[in-house]
Amino acid sequence: MLARSSIAAARAASRSISTARPAVAAVRQFSSESASSGPSFGLSPEQLELQDLARKFTASEIIPKVITSAAHHDQTGEYPVEILKKAWELGLLNTHIPAEYGGLGLGVMDCAVISEEIAYGCTGIQTAAEANGLAEAPVILAGNDAQKKKYLGRMTEEPLMCAYGVTEPGAGSDVAGLVTRAVKKGNKWVINGSKMWITNGGKANWYFVLAKTDEKAPTGKAFTGFIVDGDSPGITVGPKEINMGQRASDTRGLTFEDVEVPEENVLGTVGAGFKIAMGAFDITRPLVAAAATGLARRALDEASKYALERKTMGQPIANHQAIAFMLADMAIGVEAARNLVWKAAWLRDQGKRNTYWASMAKAYASEVANKNAADAVQIFGGNGFNTAYPVEKLMRDAKIFMIYEGTSQIQRLVISRTLLDATKAGVQL
Repeated sequence: MLARSSIAAARAASRSISTARPAVAAVRQFSSESASSGPSFGLSPEQLELQDLARKFTASEIIPKVITSAAHHDQTGEYPVEILKKAWELGLLNTHIPAEYGGLGLGVMDCAVISEEIAYGCTGIQTAAEANGLAEAPVILAGNDAQKKKYLGRMTEEPLMCAYGVTEPGAGSDVAGLVTRAVKKGNKWVINGSKMWITNGGKANWYFVLAKTDEKAPTGKAFTGFIVDGDSPGITVGPKEINMGQRASDTRGLTFEDVEVPEENVLGTVGAGFKIAMGAFDITRPLVAAAATGLARRALDEASKYALERKTMGQPIANHQAIAFMLADMAIGVEAARNLVWKAAWLRDQGKRNTYWASMAKAYASEVANKNAADAVQIFGGNGFNTAYPVEKLMRDAKIFMIYEGTSQIQRLVISRTLLDATKAGVQL
């Protein structure tokens, strides 16, 4: 376990990364330094430090089969409070928050490197951590200075959690179908409705909530984003959902009954909520894809080690071409997924629109994670079907990557529409 003094020193060292960035990084939100004007497949010295920090943290705090391990939280569903607290102390939580509000101000590429490493240990724990980033993204993108100081600032002062409240019982991918309403009454807004599958729902200090504010307006102008304090009267938090995988994550339903929100907590302008909520995905989808890549890499590593240890017919099963070729395909998937993630992240950090590539990365990495996990179980044989071995958990955890933050089908819809629009316009993507 990392000593407290070491953690504090590492967090202080991590914070120095943000102050070493050039002035442009402080201006462009969610950006990371790029020393090259052309393609690069290497990480900067600072990114290598972040990778090493996250990798060591994962190896020491998440993977070990002790009471604080991923296996324990998967089996009990207990929220990984201590692990998240240590991640916060190291500077591995709330990594998006700009330096002027106490954060590291890291770019999407930086955060993708961290996400892959944490997810290698446990994607449930990574999802709990990255849910903060998803909720914070709309505030970073559209919040005013007072909102950022109040809600982002507190996240850097103590290990708090927050949540992104968009999905509803009857509306997931179909955001236009949301029925939660917000009505203006005096100098306050009153919210009524329900949200579902909200990560960190029962642990959040505050929520980003998307609610319909204009029944007659088109989707792009019908919704408004609100920052809602977690202790607001009228919020009912449902029981923790027992999911197929990623059980360390706290997923719940929320009910809003006459919840009053002050005018000062309107995010951006009235009617701009849909654009703000969707804009967050250009930042977070590459990070979900990075987490899926981390799981895919873990499956590959576990399968490779097992294939060298397990013997049949007098030799390690890795010597059998059927197994060796499965491992080769798994490795191809990991590298290809990571390259898509890095391209989507790099584009965003350069201030370029990355929606097309973010959807590609999310769709492909999600499916590689599922394939690699399933292939790892197959390579383990009967042992792979048993909870004493790590790969059955990977298979359960992998499935949600094809569902949350936009299903694989929604990603293909985004990709195909962008492709066809570009073709009609005679534009090369």
